[in-house]
Order: sequence, then structure tokens, then C-alpha cells
Amino acid sequence: MNKILPHLHINVSPVERALSLLGGAYFLYDGIGKKNKSLLETAFAGYLLYRGATGNCPGYTAIGKTKPDNRSRNVNIQLRLYVNKPRKDVYEFWRDVENLPLFMEHLYSVETLNDGISVWEARIPGGMGKVRWKSEIVKERPYELLGWQSLPGSSIFNAGKVEFEDAGEGTELHVVISYHAPGGIPGESAARLINPIFKEMVEEDIENFKWYIERNS
Repeated sequence: MNKILPHLHINVSPVERALSLLGGAYFLYDGIGKKNKSLLETAFAGYLLYRGATGNCPGYTAIGKTKPDNRSRNVNIQLRLYVNKPRKDVYEFWRDVENLPLFMEHLYSVETLNDGISVWEARIPGGMGKVRWKSEIVKERPYELLGWQSLPGSSIFNAGKVEFEDAGEGTELHVVISYHAPGGIPGESAARLINPIFKEMVEEDIENFKWYIERNS
């Protein structure tokens, strides 16, 4: 039972509560500190601060979750988009994985070690640091398919694939990306916190690809 508001069920774990407070403070500062203040960001900050202070998540309550748990959470994104560029150009740009941070803001850097293995570093939303791992290209059909996956023992599981198809004078892409929480149970709790934010961020990054390559290549 909640000691602050006894009628509320605690359905947020201690780790999630701490991360909610950190994330809420960050988004509150960011939302009211901008020149063009963001009411949406400020409201989200209030939501995070509430769930951190009380231990109760209205979203969890709405789906009937009345107790905290440590079940795994994944971020899974699947999008299709049309790019007004030839398939050869689109594939070759994506195949050079060091290009990915140019349009994916959630990626801080990608460094190629050899033709198949690279080191990726991603930003955790809310200013809560970065996660770094090694990734390997595991499937490749030139100009048709590119698939990658983090190496065993990485701090985060990441996998994805992009399919490239001719579509008139341009290219249709089918993009699938998955992230699994880092660091065991505390990482799973972090994933529950950042899942909606991180998923939206990655989706926007994929859609940014169309804008970027059509204007810069």
C-alpha cells in the first residue's frame, strides 16, 4: 500500500521510481527551459514525477497491473517508407553504418571496426547516459537486404533489418529494429520507463532517413 496516498496501489518497482524521478526532473527542466516552452514535455515530466513519488502508474493501473514486476520489455519498431532515390543509392548509404547517426538522433556514434563489425553507442532518453555495444552484419543480399545484430555479451541486445525494393523511380524500405533492455533486472526496469519515449525517438529517426537522403545525396 502507498504510504503517501494509502488508497493507491504501488505497481512501480523501486528502480523504476528512481528513474521516473530522474527522468521527470530532466523533462521538467527541458520543457520549461526552452525558449518555446513545451506543454507536452512539461505534462510528461509531471506524470513521471507522480509515478516516482507515489509508486503508482496510472497506465499500469488501467491495464490491471497492481504489483511491480521484472518482466522483460522490448522496443520493437516496424516501418515502411518510400524514398525518392534509386535503390542502389539508398542501399549503399545505409550499408555504410557510420552514416546512421547522421539521421538517427538516438545514435551517438557508429564506428566501423571491419567490413562486418562495428561499435554502436546510443543515447538513453532523459539524459540518463549512453549505452555502447558491438554489432555484426549477419545477413546481406546486396541492394535487397541488410540485417544486423549485437554480438553476444553486449550490454544491450539490438537487432534489425532493412529490405530494399524498387518502387517506380524510387525505393520502398521495410525497416525492422528491436532493442532489448541492458543490464539485467535494473535494465529491464529502465526499459519499461523509456519504452514509449525511446520507441517514438527511433521511429522518428527512421522517418528522418527519407528527409536526409533526399536532400543530401
